[in-house]
Amino acid sequence: MDRKRIVVWGTGVVGSMVIAELADHPRFELVGVGVSNPAKVGRDAGELAGVGPVGVVATDSVEELVALRPDALVHYGPTAQHAEENIRVMTAFLRAGIDVCSTAMTPWVWPAMTQTPRNWLDPVEVACAEGGASCFTTGIDPGFANDLFPMTLMGLCGRVTSVRASELLDYTDYEGDYEDEMGIGRPPSFTPLLEIPDLLVMAWGATVPMIAHAAGIELDDITTTWEKWVTPTDRTTAKGVIEAGNVAAIRFTINGVHDGREVITLEHVNRIGLDAAPDWPAGSGDDVYRVDIVGSPSISQETAFRFTDGSGRSPAVAGCLATGMRALNAVPAVNDLPPGWVTALDLPLVPGVGTIR
Repeated sequence: MDRKRIVVWGTGVVGSMVIAELADHPRFELVGVGVSNPAKVGRDAGELAGVGPVGVVATDSVEELVALRPDALVHYGPTAQHAEENIRVMTAFLRAGIDVCSTAMTPWVWPAMTQTPRNWLDPVEVACAEGGASCFTTGIDPGFANDLFPMTLMGLCGRVTSVRASELLDYTDYEGDYEDEMGIGRPPSFTPLLEIPDLLVMAWGATVPMIAHAAGIELDDITTTWEKWVTPTDRTTAKGVIEAGNVAAIRFTINGVHDGREVITLEHVNRIGLDAAPDWPAGSGDDVYRVDIVGSPSISQETAFRFTDGSGRSPAVAGCLATGMRALNAVPAVNDLPPGWVTALDLPLVPGVGTIR
């Protein structure tokens, strides 16, 4: 099979794991790695990823990476809080005619969402037109856990009364940012960023109008709910101790309203400890993504991400690898699509060519 030449941007948790998978992949060839941290420049990308030398040296020069003329940039940069830098990097590749598959800017999962500011969209659209390139953004949530999974299952139904996609995760071993964003570890009086409805919808809600569009309906409104659970005891996490009296679990929903009722719901329940918020939803197993469809027929599906290699890495980290691989495995399909935005609705089945080996 023809190998796709790949530049990876970002050597954090996701990027590092993808670099490790690329080391012996028959479908993809790693030709360049971009980093933002000056301390990583000049170091072998494999060593940064913890897998030993791979013969590719990390650089912070976008120009050098564009000059490699890869088939795609697979971008695992920071979140939309760093939108300007993300856009700078990605549009440089797009203008040069190089497709981009990314996990960074979650509002781009469905660019048609009205809440997304135009200054996050216009530069990409101009760059795609100028270079004749395509830009695909994915993730796990928002992303395939609440676009690909529920929409695939909806295609098995004659009627859907409601569809709910839930993330039900224990964050005890999670080392990502959640204090200011979600308020976990903060006093209950603290208002985290995502508790603000407009910010929550923009950051996490893109798949709600995507599903509505796919189903051929127009939403009357998008609403949100937010709940907090305060721990009565101290709880130890990978990031330290959450003291008694502080928030140790949050639950939020983003709801698409049609004809006066909630028909599409994206739900998060994130806990510190499986015993936290015992009255809130939980999966039949620990740390799952769940889809519940009420319809004809009704369907329930749970998906769990695990490492079974003895490494002891957490389910959250396994989900991070799945997120990264969804972007990488989509490259051949994105290369075949016309220029412009690419969403989950534009992609064919992506079965992961070369994964069985």
